[in-house]
Amino acid sequence: MKEIEIKSTLQVYDSFDELPKDIQELMHKSMSIRDKAYAPYSEFLVGAALLLENGEVVLGNNQENACYPSGLCAERTAIYYAGANYPGIPIVKMALTAKSLKYQLLTPTPPCGACRQAIGEYELKQEVPIEIYFMGETGKVVKSKSLVNLLPLTFDSSYL
Repeated sequence: MKEIEIKSTLQVYDSFDELPKDIQELMHKSMSIRDKAYAPYSEFLVGAALLLENGEVVLGNNQENACYPSGLCAERTAIYYAGANYPGIPIVKMALTAKSLKYQLLTPTPPCGACRQAIGEYELKQEVPIEIYFMGETGKVVKSKSLVNLLPLTFDSSYL
């Protein structure tokens, strides 16, 4: 048996104000769209803002459904919209923010597993890393230089 160690390197900003101005603007867009999410069941709102290589910003928020598997997360809503409307244009940066209507969410909230897989598919396809910034309602912001830091053993088309 051989043991391997997998490391992820993330950057943590102590507050929103420490972010570069362009990321603050992207995060503001994420917050604005987050507050328009349709989440009557979980009362957990998520917003995503994607900066594309051509300068376009694509927004998405979570959309729930009484039949839970039929809903869709903010990240995938935005990614699939970008893929449908801007095919071949790489996603450069992604800003994510989450908010609970039940309590104040201070913990940076990363993408769920299904969203990590979807982000990984696009990152692999475009052959360019996607910077991912994520936060709760307020407080610290975490930056990952690539999806690989969040999902190091990515399942991709090479296994098929």
